[in-house]
Amino acid sequence: MKKKEEQQKDAKNGCVSRFSFFIFHFSSKRKDLSGRSLDRMAWRRFRRNPLSVASLVIIGLFAVVALLGYLITPDHTPYCNQQYLELATLKPFSKASFLITDENTLITHHSTLNTMLKGSPLSYTATPIKEYRYAHDSLFATPYNGDPIVVPASEARVETRTFILGTDGYGRDVLSMIMIGSRVSLSVGFIAILIALLIGITLGALAAYHGGWVDNLIMWFINVVWSIPTVLLVIAITFVLGKGFWQIFIAVGLTMWVDIARVVRGEVFSIKEKEYVEATRALGYSTFRTIFRHILPNIAGAIVVIAASNFASAILLEAGLSFLGIGVQPPMPSWGMMVKENYGYILLDNAYLAFLPGLAIMLVVLAFMLLANGLRDALDIKR
Repeated sequence: MKKKEEQQKDAKNGCVSRFSFFIFHFSSKRKDLSGRSLDRMAWRRFRRNPLSVASLVIIGLFAVVALLGYLITPDHTPYCNQQYLELATLKPFSKASFLITDENTLITHHSTLNTMLKGSPLSYTATPIKEYRYAHDSLFATPYNGDPIVVPASEARVETRTFILGTDGYGRDVLSMIMIGSRVSLSVGFIAILIALLIGITLGALAAYHGGWVDNLIMWFINVVWSIPTVLLVIAITFVLGKGFWQIFIAVGLTMWVDIARVVRGEVFSIKEKEYVEATRALGYSTFRTIFRHILPNIAGAIVVIAASNFASAILLEAGLSFLGIGVQPPMPSWGMMVKENYGYILLDNAYLAFLPGLAIMLVVLAFMLLANGLRDALDIKR
């Protein structure tokens, strides 16, 4: 009798396992088939939103400029820090002549990749000049400061350059600095969001999936971090880690995961009792596999939307920290630092020096906010 009951129990467990496998297999297959259809529908809805498409194009253009870097900047020296004090605060589209001498062939030519990432120093001496003339195989040039220069015509040449966005107070090319500044802002936003996603998704998913004391403990920690003003927390972390390029990544990333954790927790709570999730438990799948292979793909839309929104916030945080002098340090160009260095020119008829980097910040932040709104509307299956 006892043996018969055990056989019935085993048969019942086997039926439950087979039924759970059937539900899991059918749900996963249906999810895959409908997922592709939903992706196409979401993309069609996104394309019908002109503001979202335009924002994606703007972000793509800034990303290309940041990626190519010094290969396309007018000033390809490291940090775009070639200074000509004689040409300080030139207006946009101003032209200037340079006497090119002392071409140094001993300077090592860097590879294309190295130049793209770090820039390359000038292999010659460029002296700004007011006027010049050729006479008797000689070149007579008048610099802005000092005595006239006379050099053999075969050993020198004159080059005319156009500063499309003018120069700053140190005679540096503003366009080049804005182009390299986009690399700082986008890279800070990208890496900070990766750190925030890693922390936020992990804590939020674990809190909702396990519940109980795990959820209470994680939510207590989230609420503690949530209660601290973001800017003050970033400043405190920056003081601990120090000032610099890489430190700002970590400081911003460690303060932006709270929103992501709360969103992920709410989404996981809403779907953790679905049939296919129950089937993964019946089949004995690990918590890691259930969360990262069967739950997170179904809440990817909400994660993408909050990540795009937080990307804009990360750019604003970086610009604010650089403006305060505790973010990216000179001579590395940053949009926030450019605003700080040039805001005094607003009253001196050179307001464009502070306006241009501020406009770049506004365009990128607005583009990411519009992109987040477009993704939210496109991924909303109720629409």
